[in-house]
Amino acid sequence: MTTAEAYAEFGIREARGVSPTYERLAQAVARDDDLLALLDGLPPAKRQPNLLFGVVRWLGGPVDDPVTFHDFVVTHWAAVEAELLIRATQTNEAGRCAVLLPVLAALPQPLALLEVGASAGLCLYPDRYAYRYGDHQVGSGTPMLECEANGLVPPADVPQVVWRAGLDLNPLDVTDPHDVSWLDALIWPEHAHRRARLRAAAAAAAADPPLLVRGDLVDDLPALAAQAPTDATLVVFHTSVLYQVPPPRRDAFVRLVRELPGHWVANESPEVLGYDALPEPPDDALYNVLALDGKPLAWARGHGQAMTWFG
Repeated sequence: MTTAEAYAEFGIREARGVSPTYERLAQAVARDDDLLALLDGLPPAKRQPNLLFGVVRWLGGPVDDPVTFHDFVVTHWAAVEAELLIRATQTNEAGRCAVLLPVLAALPQPLALLEVGASAGLCLYPDRYAYRYGDHQVGSGTPMLECEANGLVPPADVPQVVWRAGLDLNPLDVTDPHDVSWLDALIWPEHAHRRARLRAAAAAAAADPPLLVRGDLVDDLPALAAQAPTDATLVVFHTSVLYQVPPPRRDAFVRLVRELPGHWVANESPEVLGYDALPEPPDDALYNVLALDGKPLAWARGHGQAMTWFG
């Protein structure tokens, strides 16, 4: 897929109906020869729309008008390029816990959670948040995570978590305003509710910071998993992470995680793990596949706002 095609697809499949600003901007970049030439000079993983838009927002640039966005990127390309090369799309959306919760709550309790690609670790606190699936509420913490759930009997309660840890190439610190400001820049412009949710989740995590280890998902996973208490169910999980991992390394991770004790929960786009015979998705939007130990269970939207359980 060319860079232009990637931006056009992002606008249609991810931003449409979710962020008019990013839909308009992505379509404009897809037709902008100047910006496409600059982006094509970067490594492929650094050309993605979320990363570019987040960096421009973090640098104080405009994203609400494609013309001024173009001018800012071209004029400040040295600064934009420098940030693109050192940053990653570490969107740490606590709302994703809403699609993880039904799986986590059904496993033998208590749990030892280990998140791969943990960013700042906000998804390591599914037991601290509250959830609403239609008229059904689970838990009593903050923030309240709303999820439109189809074909699902919501869990009766939140899981019991006795240990939590995260592994990331560049872990972020929820107690560091600089790191939290980058997480804020990754939230799409219209999503005030997600900004409020980020602040609430970051406050909850900062009160009891998680164990976050800088490391590789293959080389350093066994040692971290070995720290989990043996009287708890180990759950290794990840959401929208593996698409950033080269296929050979991704395959090595899958082999490794299948050998670990406990369970593996994946929430990734369908092509990343190559599932067979998936049902049709609910619509043309971009969906992840929620899976337990390699078995697909549900379609899930990327920010945890909706899920459709397989029959």
